[in-house]
Amino acid sequence: MSPTETLQPHAADNSDSSPAKAEGSDAGQQGKKVKISCSRGMAGWLTRNNVSLAFTSYQSGRLYLTGVGENKRISFHERYFARAMGLAADPQRLFLATIFQIWRFENVLGKGKTTEGHDRLYVPRTAHTTGDLDVHDIGVRADGSIVFVNTFYSCLAELSRTHSFRPVWRPPFISKLAPEDRCHLNGLAMRDGKAAFVTAVCKSDIITGWRDRRGEGGCVIDVQSNEIVTQKLSMPHSPRLHGGRLWLLNSGTGHLGSIDPKTGEFEPTVFCPGFLRGLAFHKGFAIVGLSLPRNGSFAGLQLDAELKKRDAEPWCGIQVIDLASGNIVEWIRLEGGVTELFDVQAIAGVRSPTSTGVVGDQIQNLITIERPRPPAASSVN
Repeated sequence: MSPTETLQPHAADNSDSSPAKAEGSDAGQQGKKVKISCSRGMAGWLTRNNVSLAFTSYQSGRLYLTGVGENKRISFHERYFARAMGLAADPQRLFLATIFQIWRFENVLGKGKTTEGHDRLYVPRTAHTTGDLDVHDIGVRADGSIVFVNTFYSCLAELSRTHSFRPVWRPPFISKLAPEDRCHLNGLAMRDGKAAFVTAVCKSDIITGWRDRRGEGGCVIDVQSNEIVTQKLSMPHSPRLHGGRLWLLNSGTGHLGSIDPKTGEFEPTVFCPGFLRGLAFHKGFAIVGLSLPRNGSFAGLQLDAELKKRDAEPWCGIQVIDLASGNIVEWIRLEGGVTELFDVQAIAGVRSPTSTGVVGDQIQNLITIERPRPPAASSVN
């Protein structure tokens, strides 16, 4: 059913690479001004491929939803969630990891319904309080439950009704569960609704040991067999299975590529000018998130030399890559108050998504009612 009260968005024009204004911003959470621009063909690419994008910035605490409005121009919608990190998305539902909770959003618009030109309205319905686990990637299982990367405790975990989390797997080299971020477990690839592969910065089994192994030793681990597929990467992130291949971001070098699970060899496909995190696929394209290299954790990586070799400055934003050619065909760029992104998702079949937040009075005034059950199935008990 349509909501009883709808959003009042502002137009965002970005079809000609000019700065864009993000609509639906939460009052009082603006911080430093952000300039958003994109390639001339971005709106057309989204329309032709019948897809919209969702991405997160933990550094600024933002969930961004990007689509095409009824005026055929790019629409950027943002909501504030402190330390917005891992994201899972489909046309009906979003899961979002934040600083101490995992939120579930539900689309409240029925088939064919719109609100202020948007064909999806995602409303935060439940928040599972985990405490600060530094949750990274989120995967959705075949039964609809989630499994997530619990980075502080170096394990994969699921939600618990009574506790912060229930551990379900940890790397074979991690000797105990401890809030020590030992190997910086960060990425999760799902296969047939099950956890398949994870990425970690190294095999360290001491507190924050990964910080001394950022340049090399990055791991891909087979969750089902516990086999370490490779230890030759640099700060790998965002493993994904697509088209029969295991893709990932070799973030310390700036390359998107694939891993041969039998040999562990990494085959780079394209260099993107930034520290890469967040990877999605849609119709032969890869959508990659880029961040500005941060002093400290990101300093001294091969990425610096790769940028210098190309006489290039790093980006914060999204780049769309044609996998057939390896060319970057479209892009979104953020400048100013946002310098780091974490996750990106492609939402197939959705033209223009929007959402409510939990800051301000909109969430308390937006009331929707589910259709009553048929009389034979209804109950007042």
